[in-house]
Amino acid sequence: MKIFREVTNKKEWEDFLSACGEKTFLQSWNWGDFQEKMGNKIWRLGLYNKRKELLYVFLVVKIAAKRGKFLLLQHCLSFPEELSDYLKQLAKQEGCSFIRVAPLLAKTEENIKAFKRLGFREAPMHASAYEATLKLDLDLPEEQLLANMRKTTRYLIRQAMKNTDIEVIKSDDVKDINLYQKLNEKVADHQKFTPFSLQFTRKEFEVFAKDNQALLFFSKYKGETAASALVIFWSGIAFYHQAALDPRYHKIPAAYLLQWEVIREAKSRNCKTYDFWGYVNPKKETNHPWSGPTLFKMGFGGKAYQYMETQDLPLSKKYWLTYFFEKARSKKRGL
Repeated sequence: MKIFREVTNKKEWEDFLSACGEKTFLQSWNWGDFQEKMGNKIWRLGLYNKRKELLYVFLVVKIAAKRGKFLLLQHCLSFPEELSDYLKQLAKQEGCSFIRVAPLLAKTEENIKAFKRLGFREAPMHASAYEATLKLDLDLPEEQLLANMRKTTRYLIRQAMKNTDIEVIKSDDVKDINLYQKLNEKVADHQKFTPFSLQFTRKEFEVFAKDNQALLFFSKYKGETAASALVIFWSGIAFYHQAALDPRYHKIPAAYLLQWEVIREAKSRNCKTYDFWGYVNPKKETNHPWSGPTLFKMGFGGKAYQYMETQDLPLSKKYWLTYFFEKARSKKRGL
């Protein structure tokens, strides 16, 4: 017999995830803390067998948006049938109109059919988590990593290293979030997208930085911030979670040197993998907003991974208000 109960011990949670291969920090204990700081209710669910052994963990977040309330699971590593039944009851108790799942499961016919059998349908938009990404194996010497890169990328890194006008600075000071956000908002205004809020970015950084799991990187050109990134280091993986490049410096290789310094930092922390956080096929989706950033990331090497699309389980008629609203918004954004 299997039972669900809330996991209250951080070490038990993190030790379980440490032993998993496929994972992202969206299932980490600290991401749950971050969600709570953002005002969201969370459940850290554990599925145990009769011997009280932990089989799976699931971070469940209640989102209370203007368009409706729903339960959200980002990058869960499994989705057993028992979980669907448990979440339906929880959603009813919390007044939610649907359940949204962005599973970190391979996009196979078997997995797609399994979700359909449970009543899920493809969501109108992704759940603030990628459905494909690039991952770089860091278990190689630096020279080999450079050799595996696109020729142009390697050249630009080396040119930036020689350029005394370019320097990369690392910071774990939360005050520097303001500097990052200033550039991020500038880029968002130029490229016409909505960035993460200052509150979101600051609280994310604060939560992970207290465990030495987050750093800000700034690439400066002649003293001016040209590029920046917020990187999460968790469970042997470095995640290139947020980044911005001043459009004035597109022809300066500041972002290339920044990326290389992030990779070097990840290796110094004994990370085995660098997750570039998000990927689209630039040949098939030439007009996608992520097409250009993906081409940049591909220059550093790595392997593409494809996961299932975000799935929704409608529980009431209110769901369709969300569905059509998000469908229109996704189309407007070109996603």
